[in-house]
Amino acid sequence: MKTIAVIGSGTMGNGIAHTFAQFGYKVNLIDVNADALKKALETIGKNLDRQVIKGTITEDDKQSTLSNLTTFTDLKTAVADADLIVEAATENTDLKLKIFRDLDEFAKPDAILASNTSSISITQIAAVTKRGDKVIGMHFMNPVPIMKLVEVIRGYATSDITTNLVMDLSRKLDKVPVEVNDYPGFVANRILMPMINEAIYSLYEGVAGVYEIDTVMKLGMAHPMGPLQLADFIGLDVCLAILNVLHQGFGNPKYAPCPLLVNMVTAGKKGVKSGEGFYDYSNGVKEAKVAPKFAKLV
Repeated sequence: MKTIAVIGSGTMGNGIAHTFAQFGYKVNLIDVNADALKKALETIGKNLDRQVIKGTITEDDKQSTLSNLTTFTDLKTAVADADLIVEAATENTDLKLKIFRDLDEFAKPDAILASNTSSISITQIAAVTKRGDKVIGMHFMNPVPIMKLVEVIRGYATSDITTNLVMDLSRKLDKVPVEVNDYPGFVANRILMPMINEAIYSLYEGVAGVYEIDTVMKLGMAHPMGPLQLADFIGLDVCLAILNVLHQGFGNPKYAPCPLLVNMVTAGKKGVKSGEGFYDYSNGVKEAKVAPKFAKLV
C-alpha cells in the first residue's frame, strides 16, 4: 500500500492522517469543509513540533511528514488512487452508510475500505457495498500518534486476506493490532462505556462527587484518568451514542444511558469540545476544575 485516503479532518481523522504520513505513506486528507482541513494541518504541525521537542522525531522527519499530506474537499478525486480508505467521519450511521456507498462507486475495485467507527456495525456498513470482503474496522485510539492499540474489527463478510493486510499494516505503523469480531461496542467500548456510565450513575445517585469518583479510579485502580474526565475527553455525545448502540444492539437494560448523561448532552454540555462537561475547561484542559453544576458535591 502506498496511498491512503482519510475521510474526516477532526481529532481522529487528523491523527490517523498524521500517523500514516509520518510512516512514509502518501495521505489524501478529505473534508467537505476547507477551513476544517486548514485547522487539521495546523494541528498536525503543532503535534509534530511537540514530537521534535521531545526528541522522538527530527525536524527533517516533520517536514517529510507534512510533505506526505494533501488535502481535498472532493471525495471522488481524493479516493481514486487510494489503496486503503479510512473513514473517520462523525459517529452517525446514516452518514457513514452514505460515505461507504460513494466509496464503493469511486474507489478502485481492489481498495480496502475501513471505518474508524467506535461502535457502528462493520457488517451493516459493508452491506451497502459490493465488496463486503474488503470492508473492515480500524478503531484507532486517541491521541492516534501516541496510542498503540488498533482494534481491527472483522465484519461478517470480511476476508482473511483483508484482515491480515490490515493487521500487518497496523504493525508497520508501530501499532499493536487486536482482532475482534463485529458485535455492538466491539471490545474496547463494550467494557469502557458501562464503566463510564456507572461512574455517571454514582454521581447522579449522590454516592460521591466528580473529584472523588475520578480520584478513586485513578489512585485505586491505577487509571491514568478518571472515568468522568475521560468521558469529557471522548465527548459526552459520543459516549451517549455508543451506549445507545449497546442498549439497542443487546436489548439489555444494563447498557441504558444514565439520565444525567442524556440531560447533559441535551443541554449542550459535551465535555472538552464544548468547554464544559463534568469539568469546566474555560481556563484550558490543564487548568480544568469541577464544573459549577457539580461543585457543591465536592
